[in-house]
Amino acid sequence: MRTRFRGITQREGVLIQGPAGWGEFSPFAEYGPAECARWLAAAREAAFDGWPEPRRDRIPVNVTIPAVGPEKAHAMTAASGCRTAKVKVAERGQDEADDLARVEAVRDALGPAGRVRIDVNGGWDVDTAARMIRSLDRFDLEYAEQPCATLEELARVRLRVDVPVAADESIRRAEDPLKVRAAEAADIAVVKVQPLGGVRAALEVAEACGLPVVVSSAVETSVGLAAGLALAAALPELPFACGLATLSLLEDDVAADPLRPVDGAIPVRRPDVDEDALLRVEAGEETAGRWRRGLARAAEVLEAAAIGAVGR
Repeated sequence: MRTRFRGITQREGVLIQGPAGWGEFSPFAEYGPAECARWLAAAREAAFDGWPEPRRDRIPVNVTIPAVGPEKAHAMTAASGCRTAKVKVAERGQDEADDLARVEAVRDALGPAGRVRIDVNGGWDVDTAARMIRSLDRFDLEYAEQPCATLEELARVRLRVDVPVAADESIRRAEDPLKVRAAEAADIAVVKVQPLGGVRAALEVAEACGLPVVVSSAVETSVGLAAGLALAAALPELPFACGLATLSLLEDDVAADPLRPVDGAIPVRRPDVDEDALLRVEAGEETAGRWRRGLARAAEVLEAAAIGAVGR
C-alpha cells in the first residue's frame, strides 16, 4: 500500500485462472470462512462463467483519499484527474480537526464544481455523526457513507441530517443485505462484487434494494477491479461516480495495462495479466500456504451450501 489504509500496509490475495479469464479472491484477514465463501464465489464467476453484457463502455470514478494530512490530500485529489473524491474520516488516533482540514483541502483541490463524499466506515455514534456531517457539509457533501455501524443508527442519523446517507458495511457484511431498505436506513447503496458473491449476485442485491447504487472496490488489483467495472457497466442506471479508482493506493499491479482512470473515468475492459508482474508480487511460501488453507475452507463452505441447495 502507498499509504496505510483500513489499518493495513500490505494487500494480499489469490488469483484464479479459468476458461473465462482471471478471478481475484482477496478477503481481508479478519474475515471467517463463511464470509470468505462469497469472495470465492465472485472469483469463480470471473474465472469460469464470465459476466453479463455491458450497458455502457466507460465508468465515471471517484478518487479515494485516505486519512492523510491536508497537503497530501490536496495533492492526491489534484493529481487524480477525477471530479469526485471520497474522503476517509474518523480514523483512529486522529481528531475532528484532522477530518475538517482534510475535507477542506479536497474541496479546494476540486473547486466548487467537484463532488465530495465522506466515508466513515461506521466510526461514529449517532450524535457525533449528526454533528460532524452538519459541520462537514459546509464543504457541500454529496453523501456520507456508513456514518455509524448499525442499521438502526443509520436510520436515526438519516432523520437528523440533510446530507444523503449511503450504506456500505450494512450491505456487504450483512447476513441479509436487503434489510437496509426495510429499515429506511439509507438513501444510497454501496455495492462491491467480491463481498456479495459476484457480479450477478450484486446485480440482484442492487435491484432488490431499490436504491441508487454506487459500485466500489475492495482495494483490489486490476483483476478484481475489472469485476467492479463489469457490475457498474451492467446496472440499468448509474447516477453516481464509482469507487473503482483505487489502484492508486497500491504500489504495484498484476496487469500489463492497469485499470487507471483517464479524465475521471475508466473504460470497461478486462486487462491481461502480466507474467512478469505476477512474479514480481508473488508471495512467499508461508503466506501462500496460509492463503491455500483459507481458500480450502471457503471452498468447503461453498460446496456445503451447494449440497444443501440441492437437498432442498
